[in-house]
Amino acid sequence: MAINLQKGQRINLTKENGTTLTQACVGINWGAIEKKGFFGGVTREAVDLDGSCILYDSNKNATEVIYFGNLKSKNGSVRHSGDDLTGDVNGDDGLDNEVITVDFSNLEPNVEHVALVLNSYKGQDFGTIPFASIRIYEGTPTNVREVFAKYDIANDASFRGHVAMVMGVFYKRNGEWKFNAIGDPTADRKLQETIETVKQKYL
Repeated sequence: MAINLQKGQRINLTKENGTTLTQACVGINWGAIEKKGFFGGVTREAVDLDGSCILYDSNKNATEVIYFGNLKSKNGSVRHSGDDLTGDVNGDDGLDNEVITVDFSNLEPNVEHVALVLNSYKGQDFGTIPFASIRIYEGTPTNVREVFAKYDIANDASFRGHVAMVMGVFYKRNGEWKFNAIGDPTADRKLQETIETVKQKYL
């Protein structure tokens, strides 16, 4: 299942051995913005990106939002690693700053869509944030087995001028989970706006 998805591609979550993927992680990595001073010095501005996961039912109603203020769903099927307020201030350490874990086998039966979104809390332009990237993978926060979607935000011109994006949506069809790799920036400024954008455009 080592697929590097393009935007808009859809896949089922059946692995090469015929088993179905039951857990996925979304890892977000980014750095601090470097600014040059008048006398040649460099300062670093902390960056606060927020990954969030929204659960929707068959009527496209958001039933739960897992984000920095609510780190796990009621039954524990979705978990957030916690709010990173700064990014990697000393350069890329190769680790994800925030990780969201989704256990499909434990989701509430009424959940039909699991949307993954990213917002820049301070309104810092995605195009200015060093090595900002997202990977959606099979595994755990400490064990990346196979990556099946990547977004290189820092080097993708389509994200410049934006502070919110929809990473992708897992959706249930005939009892099976599939994934839609969206990767679209949005005009939203706040998480609540992005939740509505997903409902209107991507479910």
